[in-house]
Amino acid sequence: MKTALVVDWLDEFAGAERVIASINKNNKIDERHALINIMSTNDQLKVFGEPVPVNSTWLNIFGKKFRYLLPLFPLFIRNIKVSSNTDLVISSSHCIAKSVKTPKEALHICYFQARNAKYIWEEYKIYFSGWKRTFAPLLPALRYIDKKSAANPDHIIANSNYVKQWISDTYGIEASVVYPPVDVARFSIGTHKENYFVTIGRIEPYKRFDLIVDAFNKNGLELIIIGDGSDRKKLESIAKSNIKFTGFLQTKEINNFLGNARAFVYIGIEDFGIAPVEAQATGCPVICLDLGGTAETVIHAKTGIHFSEQTSESLNNAITAFSHIESTFKPHEIREHSNLFSEKIFAKEFKKILDAQIIKKTQPPPSDFLCKTSE
Repeated sequence: MKTALVVDWLDEFAGAERVIASINKNNKIDERHALINIMSTNDQLKVFGEPVPVNSTWLNIFGKKFRYLLPLFPLFIRNIKVSSNTDLVISSSHCIAKSVKTPKEALHICYFQARNAKYIWEEYKIYFSGWKRTFAPLLPALRYIDKKSAANPDHIIANSNYVKQWISDTYGIEASVVYPPVDVARFSIGTHKENYFVTIGRIEPYKRFDLIVDAFNKNGLELIIIGDGSDRKKLESIAKSNIKFTGFLQTKEINNFLGNARAFVYIGIEDFGIAPVEAQATGCPVICLDLGGTAETVIHAKTGIHFSEQTSESLNNAITAFSHIESTFKPHEIREHSNLFSEKIFAKEFKKILDAQIIKKTQPPPSDFLCKTSE
């Protein structure tokens, strides 16, 4: 069976690329395609394990500015040419890969890394701001194309039940669910004896680190913020002395901060959310929203605390509630829960669905005679 792997783009190694790496490792992939490939050689080795050719489009000439051409992606995806003798196409999509044209008889399985093309759906106000408002009249057409292309795969696998529901609501399509792989083996349990809280992520507006900073400005508790992004300087300028920014850190340093923290705080609405699972891999309780992926990956009162509103007040109320039961959390139980999201389990569940869909595709339909007999 000849298999092709199609991804949106390759620019840096992050959570989505860990999924791609697992799919590549556990399936015999014969050809690989990306709309854009500007990833460093070292990061490509992390994804594919060895130097392999990745076919891309001429969008590469725009380098890191390729996202400015977002409204034209539906046109550029047509430049990806999957070999005509391909039997299986696996696409990894958070934007446009689901739209790739596949051979007529090929089976197409698409893994949704997130709510697809959020830029034209619920987050359009963030991305179509400033001078990019000139593209706003294209939104109805882009949504129409996106909705139509969602019917392209034979089967969709969502990365969480939250995304599965979004797919149903947005596209009217039922999907399976396989949680993405988290490299929990990179982390070890810490003491959780020190008197600070920690949060990690890209410091961008949609992550709502501003609400976390506001909460800790009010409660006066010590907070460590690990990561970088466009909002960092602004938040540093308003943060009080109890809040420290570290920038990006290596895994060993992150493990140290997580392993000794009282709890990990998180207020973003994520499709899945890798950082909260990594925190749990160190035995660290997670204080997070009861919305999005964290509603599924964190067990209330066992591996963390849920709160219901995306506000600094709601976060502070949850921190207070956490302090009353802090001693009941057991690091080894929290760590054990994180193992449910390991790469091994992802590979097993992904293959199970893949095999079922291959059997479904290759089984001949019942003949008219058999149908009439069964009636």
